[in-house]
Amino acid sequence: MRKLRVGIIDLVTKAPTRALFARVMNANFASIMPQVIAVWCEEEGHDVTLVCYTGFENLVEELPDNVDLVFIGAFSEAAQLAYALSNQFQTNGAVTVLGGPHARCYPQDAQKYFDYVLGFTNKAIICDVLKDCSQHRPIGTRLDAGQQPASLPGVRERWKFIEPTLRKAPFIKMVPMLGSLGCPYTCSFCIDAAVPYQPLDFGVLKEDLRFLLRTIKRPLVGWHDPNFGVRFDDYMDAIEEAVPPDGIDFIAESSLSLLGEPNLKRLKRNGFKAMLPGIESWYELGNKSKTGTKQGMEKVRQVSDHINMIMRYIPYVQANFVLGLDDDKGAEPFELTKRFVDMSPGVFPGYSLLSAFGQAAALNLQYQRDSRVIPFPFHFLDNNQAMNVKPKNYSWPEFYDHVIDLTKHTFSWGAIINRYRATRTRIPKWMNVVRAISSEGFGRIKYHTEIRRRLDADVPFRRFFEQETTEIPQFYVSWIRQQLGPWREWLPEGAMHHDPNAYLKAEQQQVVIPMNGGAKQTAQVPMVTLNRV
Repeated sequence: MRKLRVGIIDLVTKAPTRALFARVMNANFASIMPQVIAVWCEEEGHDVTLVCYTGFENLVEELPDNVDLVFIGAFSEAAQLAYALSNQFQTNGAVTVLGGPHARCYPQDAQKYFDYVLGFTNKAIICDVLKDCSQHRPIGTRLDAGQQPASLPGVRERWKFIEPTLRKAPFIKMVPMLGSLGCPYTCSFCIDAAVPYQPLDFGVLKEDLRFLLRTIKRPLVGWHDPNFGVRFDDYMDAIEEAVPPDGIDFIAESSLSLLGEPNLKRLKRNGFKAMLPGIESWYELGNKSKTGTKQGMEKVRQVSDHINMIMRYIPYVQANFVLGLDDDKGAEPFELTKRFVDMSPGVFPGYSLLSAFGQAAALNLQYQRDSRVIPFPFHFLDNNQAMNVKPKNYSWPEFYDHVIDLTKHTFSWGAIINRYRATRTRIPKWMNVVRAISSEGFGRIKYHTEIRRRLDADVPFRRFFEQETTEIPQFYVSWIRQQLGPWREWLPEGAMHHDPNAYLKAEQQQVVIPMNGGAKQTAQVPMVTLNRV
């Protein structure tokens, strides 16, 4: 196999930005798999350049030159940028590969713009791509290992690719770590719900923690586990064996069901400074929130008491909600969330609009069967700029009226001051303020208000929302072109559009054929999708 010049691009964001919160945090959102693939490519003897794009670099200057093969990792919101990059690299003679959430959620669309589209990926898949490294056009080859890898290179092995990205962060510098894959919960909208829970090697975890203690002064670790601490005692035993008490700062996303007081005491003793539990709904997911069958105001009171107890041990807490779920009706779910904001003033509420990301979740098939999925350009599928599922129990104006009212309540100056006073330590206090006055607070109020205005004033805009037309409103087209800047000239023809029902059609047209090697390879032909397993 010839020695290749390999470029790897981790698209943390979709466009240039000057947002204050993005300046502070975007470099800390680097993904782990691009770093893993960089390690695997080097182990196979290839030259590797990794670029993490945070929105503050000149991407034209950052991109590697004269590469044979380019891997791009992207969430769906960065798909249009990824498609433009792939087009430029292909024009210059490179072979392109897409991985990450967009590749898993929208493989049929991505295959039109990449030579390879990767689902679940292990080292064998990467080696197959490196050995083949050939053009697959006009429809790319889809590769899928069928399950998550059993092991991944740890922090020590990835360090040469982690360190340059950390240098881009101004003062909060978070090292990405992963202790498990998948999730035991079955939230119907989540991409990890169908992935079996799998802890990774605790020996590697301990070695990485010791490495960080030797390498960085006061390390900060961000756990990328979908649900940290499912095997709580095993995790904490490993941390306590490798790290002196409170020797490393940790941030993790976890469910309320794992955050009882005994566990919180242990987390505090071991340096956990921020937790991001999911509440999601006041009517569903009682097992995840440890509220059983409680709903409505009864659940609000129990969750609020629990969150306030968490904040006695953990300085920073973000509680995550999904707005527009099918169980929501009328003003009540929004009013309940406002009550929660008042009753738990120190918590930062994270709001997501219900979104169906292609084939991320089986529930999306039902949305597609019911013709409720709207083909918003991928650029806006970030859980906030567009809700691509038509609400079941609201008109669009009614829904946005509730969203705006809730957002204004959450990020009013009174709520910001209460959140500041209820937070005990300095950095979390100011982080909440920055988030509120930046794109996540004031910025979203402004954006949602503009959407609401256009629902009344812009007839083609409203017709698109009501599924009376599939023509993308000029508002969105202009936004994409402006944000892509010089890359808009490289956006392939038709790349702003996608089939919102591709997942359903693929399920109806799928044929499975055995093949050696243990990987799924998918090629599209008219009316048939071939999966070689």
